[in-house]
Amino acid sequence: MNYGECGSLMRPANVSSLQRDDRGLTAVIEFLSAFTLFLMILTAFLSLAQLQMGSNDPAVDRLDRAAAMGLDRLTSSEGWFVPLSDDSLDYANSTAEWHLHDAASLNDGRVQPGLMEGYRLSMDKILALNNVTEHGMSQGLGLSEDFSLHLSIIVIESSSSERLGEVLFNGGTNRGSAPSSSTAYRTFYQEGEALQVVLEVHDGGRKNNILQVTEIMARPSSSGPEWIEINNPNNFAIALRGWSLNHTSSDGSTNYLFQSGVLSGNSVSLLSGDPTTQVVGNATHVLDLGQEGFLGIGSVDGLGDGGGVLRLRYTQLDEVAPGDVMRASWGGDTGLFLVTGQSLQWGGIDRFTTSSWSITDVPTPGEN
Repeated sequence: MNYGECGSLMRPANVSSLQRDDRGLTAVIEFLSAFTLFLMILTAFLSLAQLQMGSNDPAVDRLDRAAAMGLDRLTSSEGWFVPLSDDSLDYANSTAEWHLHDAASLNDGRVQPGLMEGYRLSMDKILALNNVTEHGMSQGLGLSEDFSLHLSIIVIESSSSERLGEVLFNGGTNRGSAPSSSTAYRTFYQEGEALQVVLEVHDGGRKNNILQVTEIMARPSSSGPEWIEINNPNNFAIALRGWSLNHTSSDGSTNYLFQSGVLSGNSVSLLSGDPTTQVVGNATHVLDLGQEGFLGIGSVDGLGDGGGVLRLRYTQLDEVAPGDVMRASWGGDTGLFLVTGQSLQWGGIDRFTTSSWSITDVPTPGEN
């Protein structure tokens, strides 16, 4: 063979292909090594920064599920109510017409306040939420005992400028009082408007139980009863269990602990020494504190005519001693001296200072 004519020997084709395969495999290995190193660096960075890629906190996942489940139950059915009969739940007389029952009945029984009627949000059922306590709603929606909630229903779109932004309901525990929370919302389009339902579920939190003493009759005229006017400014109803009244004067101190009763949301109530002769105005609830000896009528003096201090108190479930929610003083060095037929009225500023109270010659029981 004449090697000069060929210039070089020809290599077999399979040798060249094997070299290309080796180079490709080397490139893949180098890429995977570099990617592995990148992941190691990224993991180390996230660990140092204490960050997480996505939620893997069981407590947060539990809150998320509770909010989603609660909203679904609230906005996917008509709801139901099981009344209480002879100290037991009467399932035979359960009904979807929960919104036709008053606050006391709903609090005694078991209610899941569904808001739907004919695949639409029912305005009647939204209004009836005023008769449901936050605890009752939480139970009905199947939330854990250690959870609290906040519910808001707002008009976010409307052809009427007066309706735009209108709050149809807003009540429950504030988010800032809980360490963590989760939110679920749903928007409904009906009658040319968009209504947004927002349910917040909190891990704990201090429930927004605020009642206001708005007027006090300590020296009634014409042998009438003493009375105390109380306002519930919350949208949710408030069960009176855990609430108490304390009155102190130069003659001593008296206390009254509420064992039962419910005040519906956005309502005015009268506590009276004699409900049978009490002028009630537009009061939603009238409670008899005369039989308990806390309020008097005629010559029976429950509240001190010459002076005294009335305290409205509440005991949280996790506390032993009651805390003052509101306080009113008259006589002594307050400058507020009542004559027969005059009442003390709260000015709506501070719940503890004497300067927030004034004397009126025209009492207005039940007209707050």
